[in-house]
Amino acid sequence: MTSYQSELGGGGNVAEELAKGQRAISIAEFFEKNKHMLGFDSGARALVTAVKEAVDNALDATEEADILPDIYVEIAEAGDYYRLVIEDNGPGITREQIPKVFGKLLYGSRFHVREQNRGQQGIGISAAVLYSQLTSGKPAKITSRTQGDAEAQYFELIIDTDENEPEIAVESTTSWERPHGTRIELEMEANMRARGQLHDYVENTAIVNPHARIEFREPSEHLKFERATDQLPARTEEIRPHPHGVELGTLIKMLGRTDSYSLSGFFQSEFTRVGQKTADSLLESFRDQHFGREMSWRPPEAHEEPDVEAAVAEAVNGKGAEATEAFAGAIADVVTERTRLSHHELVAVVGNAADRAAEETGTTFGDTVRERAVEAAWEAITADREADLHRLVDEVTTSRKDDAAVSALARRIATTFATDEDARDRVTRATLAARVDRAADRAREREDVSFGETARENVVEAIWGVCRTVPDEVPKVSQVADDRDAASDLLEAMRATDILAPPTDCLAPITAGLLEEGLRKEFDADFYAAATRDAEVHSGDPFIVEAGIAYGGDIPADGRTKVLRFANRVPLVYQQGACAITGVVKRINWRNYGLDQPGGSGMPNGPAVLMVHVASTNVPFTSESKDAVASVPAIEDEIELALREAARDLKRYLNKRRSMERRRRKQDVIAEILPRMAEKLSAVTEREPLAIEDSLARIMNNVLVERRVEDGRVRVVVHNFSDTNERLDVTDIVSADPGDLEDATVVEMDGEWFVKWSPTVPSGERAVIEYDVDGEASFDITVEGVEQTKLTINA
Repeated sequence: MTSYQSELGGGGNVAEELAKGQRAISIAEFFEKNKHMLGFDSGARALVTAVKEAVDNALDATEEADILPDIYVEIAEAGDYYRLVIEDNGPGITREQIPKVFGKLLYGSRFHVREQNRGQQGIGISAAVLYSQLTSGKPAKITSRTQGDAEAQYFELIIDTDENEPEIAVESTTSWERPHGTRIELEMEANMRARGQLHDYVENTAIVNPHARIEFREPSEHLKFERATDQLPARTEEIRPHPHGVELGTLIKMLGRTDSYSLSGFFQSEFTRVGQKTADSLLESFRDQHFGREMSWRPPEAHEEPDVEAAVAEAVNGKGAEATEAFAGAIADVVTERTRLSHHELVAVVGNAADRAAEETGTTFGDTVRERAVEAAWEAITADREADLHRLVDEVTTSRKDDAAVSALARRIATTFATDEDARDRVTRATLAARVDRAADRAREREDVSFGETARENVVEAIWGVCRTVPDEVPKVSQVADDRDAASDLLEAMRATDILAPPTDCLAPITAGLLEEGLRKEFDADFYAAATRDAEVHSGDPFIVEAGIAYGGDIPADGRTKVLRFANRVPLVYQQGACAITGVVKRINWRNYGLDQPGGSGMPNGPAVLMVHVASTNVPFTSESKDAVASVPAIEDEIELALREAARDLKRYLNKRRSMERRRRKQDVIAEILPRMAEKLSAVTEREPLAIEDSLARIMNNVLVERRVEDGRVRVVVHNFSDTNERLDVTDIVSADPGDLEDATVVEMDGEWFVKWSPTVPSGERAVIEYDVDGEASFDITVEGVEQTKLTINA
């Protein structure tokens, strides 16, 4: 049998033979063979992706230049291909940059910038150029003119995939009617099978970009979306990363390239929301993570054994009785005054006592003497660790734990400190938790006493709370950068420190108001609600999630609820099933909010539209095609909270509607019965038929509005029979001039007078307005501010 090695060169070095076939490839060459990763996996989808990338670029360019977007999109048949043309009125692109922007993948200005943009990687439009040349063999045609230039620049180019560089076929100048802007023309193999997705993209782009004018022309339809506002989105500002969002690899990289020498300077120069005070908190937290804290113990009181003063005096030799007594006494005086004392605090006490004794007696206490004094005093202070820990454990465990159980746990924890090689009783929180767990496990095995998870956590918290942060000098930036364990400790310290949320001026959310307006513009519904969450952080990048709901009206009641997904104001039209937004929608129990959802999970059914927008300086997409938001727990949590916030408003609306429906049915029944009763009562009493409106309003606890006219005197009365205060807007349209009124506004229009009155009527009371008219006047009253089912009008 022929060996693999002999096939590669007759027994030569296999590795060398294999190495001859290895070479680097350019990013353009990679995507040439993997164009599906960029959203160009079919002719139908390729057309949608190309439009999306070009329109996104146009919107970003115009907004950055404070220009209201005016975008033209045209798709036309061109023989065996489709011609795509996109024009915008942006600031234009300089001659030097045009070939790189359109003819080089991963070329852009936004990849390293932490502010919200539609484009991020610098791939999109150049990927459309690459797909065009692969399928049609024709170059992209680009026209661009900057403000003030007499002529526009014109290029025809393709991408050299071996080098990922533009290959220019034509470069010239040309006349163009636009004073500034950019136009790109591509011919590509495509089809219109995704017409629905294409229209959805353009229509939804208009919804979330009401400041843009978009004209869309395709072979069978011509659509125009006029701008609804002249207000551009708020300008975004670039920010630095937030300490809570970086990962270990990123932190090490930042440490390696910073110009700062100290960690304090590093924090303040490289991160947002970090000033001197926060930097100090971060350093303190880093000390806790990196060095650990020192346990502080209750020192023996003056009358208790062991005697700190005697222990120190015994440890000091050759200093004379008077000097030794002064030194030991000074230490003992301070120690006994302290409630608790850690090792480094004792070192400071001994140092101060030595200096004071030297001044008083003229005797010098050197480093060796001081160290012996510290050792002797520390041994006295820690002589009864078990009793100290017993008090701490007893305070934080339940009364059901007897003294023997508490003693068993305290004794074993004390042993871990006593047998530790570090005599300073220095411990990290993780090590302390492990010691408590081990001691609790041993107590269960030996004494058959149990300490649950909560009790263990309480004990750890109590002990950690009396530990002292050490004064050790933190390492310099370069030292942390070269020590992965130190960098990991620094990262944990950053995550454990309370820091203000990142500023939101790097983001431009749609806002709840405009989100609701967008839904109103597109969907004729009965109910709308929207919510915008506060900013949160993921991987150093702030993000904001917004959600909106439209319900009822003309929205189809059959089938699944429609979900609109957006990221940085860009509609996501593909890969709905792979998107985190869809996943969150499915896991919410929508039956709690009034929507049908078989099984309590999955997509809800009913006449509703759910809209979710994720705004971030770096949206985590599932792929380079940017069709779906990746499943990041922090973002998913915010999506769920935003949807639930809007859904609670929907639930209140549906509950109120059901209540109003029951009230309406009750009122209909009463309204049917009352006239018969009034008629029979009139026949029996031989009196005029009663007016039933007043009785109906009283029975239903309604608001009754009635008008009486007598000899030209008009009297409008509002009776509030409900159990809440009511504020009404009453408009009485009169055909004769009522004159000036003190409590109402009178507006004349086309021979009619509008009497506008806005009374606030407490429960059980009434409000009255009167005015005079001449001749036979006609009236038409309208009332707003009260649900129609709670309103009775007799006028």
